[in-house]
Amino acid sequence: MSWQRVRGHDSLIEAFDRAVHRGRLAHAYLFTGPPGVGKRLFAGELAKALLCENSPSGRLAACDRCPACLQVDAGAHPDLFVARRPEDKVEVPIEVMRELCREFSLKPARGRGKVAILDDADDLNDESANCFLKTLEEPPPRSVLLLIGTSVERQLPTILSRCQVIRFAPLSDALVDELLRAQGIADDKVRERLVRLADGSLGQAQALSDPELRAFRQKLLDALIDPRLDSVVLAKTWTESVEEAGKDAAVKRRRAAAMLRLLIDVLEDALRVNVGGTPRYSESDDLPAVQSLAARLDHEQLLALLDRCLEGDAQIDRLVQLVLVLEALVDALGQKLSPRPARSAS
Repeated sequence: MSWQRVRGHDSLIEAFDRAVHRGRLAHAYLFTGPPGVGKRLFAGELAKALLCENSPSGRLAACDRCPACLQVDAGAHPDLFVARRPEDKVEVPIEVMRELCREFSLKPARGRGKVAILDDADDLNDESANCFLKTLEEPPPRSVLLLIGTSVERQLPTILSRCQVIRFAPLSDALVDELLRAQGIADDKVRERLVRLADGSLGQAQALSDPELRAFRQKLLDALIDPRLDSVVLAKTWTESVEEAGKDAAVKRRRAAAMLRLLIDVLEDALRVNVGGTPRYSESDDLPAVQSLAARLDHEQLLALLDRCLEGDAQIDRLVQLVLVLEALVDALGQKLSPRPARSAS
């Protein structure tokens, strides 16, 4: 039955069910929270429940059998519209928004109402947001707009003020472990490591289960232990690992971002050790690299590197050429760990 695939967000399901039962469903919601915790899945199940033709009166549940439910599952329901940022764009183009607004303004084809899911709400620009405002302010009768983002801070004020914000929390470690086991990851040690690195995100855990990422992580740790980090070799290793993901540019960027996440985790643990804390993400085999970083860099230097990593992550997301992003990032790391000798005065 409906909602069985959504795990870890029972309180939100109950809240939406109460809203429907009381006839107080809002016309627009903004889902925020970390990537990989189920926001998109929740939006899809909510859309199916709202469009189901056999749902109990006044309740939020889908039968999963009627033509409407089957069409939603197949991505073919005429009253469900999904818009997202194209892979080759850094923002949601106004053409995408115009098409969504045009289709959403038409009368429902099956009579239950209309639902629109706007993925990548973080990436609306002023032009596409202004195009969207009229639909957001005056949606068609019996329609619901679901926007998916990461945080309220990344939303334009004009959009944020017209939506009810629904915050999705990270999944519990126990649930992530259970879901990874259900997906066939039987090795307890592997799952334990993935859960620790995932920070409550099943999507992050799935990405890090890639064997190539595990191999790169070891190469990264080995490089960080080296008293004089060879930034040229590390950049080449990183770039080659990204290229092995295939020809699809979006897949390469996702792998590059996941690899960057591994570096961020090591730096954060080094910062914890530097200030007298306990590593969070590292295993016993990782400690030499973490302790080496903590001994060679003070907390300000580690924070500067973390800021540089976050800048690199934003550049990956903004489609800056990957080779340039990775080379600049590794060069910054090399300058901190292997500072060039000062030139003597002439």
